[in-house]
This record gives sequence, structure tokens and C-alpha cells, in this order.
Amino acid sequence: MKEIYLDNNATTKVDERVFEEMRPYFCELYGNPSSMHFFGGQVQKKVDEARSRVAALLGALPDEIVFTACGTESDNAAIRSALEVFPEKRHIITSRVEHPAVLTQCRNLSKRGYRITELNVDSEGRLDLEELKAAIDNDTALVTLMYANNETGVIFPIEEAAKIAKEKGALFHTDAVQAVGKIPLNMAESAIDMLSLSGHKLHAPKGIGVLYVRRGTPFRPFLVGGHQERGRRAGTENTASLIALGKACELAHVHMEEERVRVREMRDRLERELTALIPNTRINGGGADRLPNTLSIAMEFVEGEGILLLLSEKGICASSGSACTSGSLEPSHVLRAMGVPFTCAHGSIRFSLSRFTTDAEIDTVIRELPPIIKRLRDMSPFGREFLGKQ
Repeated sequence: MKEIYLDNNATTKVDERVFEEMRPYFCELYGNPSSMHFFGGQVQKKVDEARSRVAALLGALPDEIVFTACGTESDNAAIRSALEVFPEKRHIITSRVEHPAVLTQCRNLSKRGYRITELNVDSEGRLDLEELKAAIDNDTALVTLMYANNETGVIFPIEEAAKIAKEKGALFHTDAVQAVGKIPLNMAESAIDMLSLSGHKLHAPKGIGVLYVRRGTPFRPFLVGGHQERGRRAGTENTASLIALGKACELAHVHMEEERVRVREMRDRLERELTALIPNTRINGGGADRLPNTLSIAMEFVEGEGILLLLSEKGICASSGSACTSGSLEPSHVLRAMGVPFTCAHGSIRFSLSRFTTDAEIDTVIRELPPIIKRLRDMSPFGREFLGKQ
């Protein structure tokens, strides 16, 4: 059975062109780029090229790119650095719908005496900038807000939020793991100080990420013990993977318009057909500006876990939200923050597409999901009772 993979916000297929780019750096060109001999030097040249490729996708300068192990490390490094840069400041602002990489770190810091403000979102998952303006003060060291939500795809007004932070003298960080490669970014025209991205969200391997640090932004390293990354991240470089990330960023730039047009058209068709065929559904964040590849759909009176299991039997891979919180029976913290009714939150699933998604795969989901929902509702006494009254 050939899988239909619609869980690209969890991880993506490594593009074969990316794999071919990294292949020689395992067994042939395996030198340490920090070595002074020619064998390491030729690897360093490729590392420099990768750094430039990542910078080009972000509209940044190569020396503003710090390679890390993943988006989570980048998030943690940004938060920890801001607190070391401003040791006298004890306030961080974030939102209630952040990825656990940010929320868990902030909540741990609250146990150590830091003041954490978690901004609310409305029923569509949108951020209120007036709440940010009211919360920020002279004690705020950092504002950290995601660029786009991993569950709903809702895009935050990050540029405006960054300007608000700058006006108050706070640093601004954004977790852009879901946004990079899907929508245009230009750090040269941005007020963002730090930005996190993860390779495995844009068809590069797992285990490689980036923290963008704007030139001139004060920064304290999270990992120490070596001179790598201009002293901003110690440890021998993961050369094969960062070279792969460079190629993936180059390809993301090439395919950006396709991601915005063809992928969005498939997502919109999936959304339109499912809401027409399945009664009592809602689109989480449907009234907000969203990433072109993400659809979070809630179906009342069914359990998301049951939907996913039956879809999996058909070879269709989707998710109930963040892969980092899977296994929990609690409704998503994102949907709870949006005030999604309990009967919908438990029946919410996320389809996330990529440039490798085909129209035929979308047709299959449209054909297979409605009878699955009917079957599950027929098995539910509450579902039969409520829907029978309509």
C-alpha cells in the first residue's frame, strides 16, 4: 500500500536532490571543516556555500546564520541568550499557542522567578497586538512569538510585533519553523532580531536547524566549548546535514511560488469538498491568514484518534496537531486557547501538504474521509442522538 503523506508540518520527505548533495560528505569528503589541511578546507568551502544559500532564502547575510541541531535548540538558545544579555530584566512575552519548544522553556523559567506573559488569541487563532502593547514594559527582555502556527497554519503579524518590541528596547525572536520555505521572508527589511528554522520541515534531514541572529544583536551562546559558528554555537559541524539544508533552502526559493499557488489550490479544494460532504465541521483558523499548505478541520462528535487510525488503514497519514504533543488524550493547547468547543477540539485533525502532494492523493482523501466520519458517528450514541435531531 503506497502511503498518502499529508503530515508535512510534522516532518517532510528529504528531496532526492538534497540527498544527492549531502551524500559525498559521509564517506568521501568526510574531513572536519575546522581542520587547517586541504581535506578539511574543501569541506569548509561547501559549508560556506550552504550558509550563503540559507541566508539567501531568508534575505539575510551569511554571517547572520548560526547552524544548530534543530528548531528546538534554536528556540532555547534565543531565549537563554536574551536573558543573559539583559540579566536585570525578568520579563518574557510569548503566546498561549506557541510550540512546546518555546512554551515549556518559558514555563520552566517562571518557576525560577521570571515573569511570563502568554498573550491570548481570538477564536480564529489571531493575535491581538494591542494586548502585546499593554503587556510590554521596561522589564521585558524578550518577545518570542511564532511566525505561523504549526497546527492551524495561522500567520501572526510578526513584523508589527517586532517593531513594538524594538520600541521598548526588548529583543524579538520568532519561531519560524513552519513559515520558512512556504512564504517569503526578508530579514534585510525586518525588525526581527532572531529567527529559528528547522531543516526537516523543508525537505532537508532531521537533526539540522538554524538560528538567525541579526548583525549587531547582542548574543550569548547556548553551547560553549569551541570556536565554531563564530563562537556562537560550539561543536563540530554536522557538515552533511547542513550542506543538505543549504540545498533545501535553494530549492525552497525555486519552488516558493508553486508552494503558494498549486499547494494552496489543493488545500482549498480539500477544505471545500470536505466541509460540503461532512456535516457539522469547522475550519480551525479558517477566517485568518494561513500558510498555504495547512488545513485544520474539526468534525463534531468523533474522536481524532479514531479518525487517524481509520485513515491510516487506508494509507493516509495525517495528525491531530503537533507531533511533539502526540500521545496525549487532552485537546490541543492551541485549540483550547482559541476556545474551540470540546466536541470539536477532540475531533480535529490536521492535513499538511507539500510540493510532493498530488491531486490524485487529495481525491483519495475526499473519497475516503466522509464514510469514516459517518461510521464513527454511527458508533457514537451522542453523535447519533444529536445528528438524528437535525
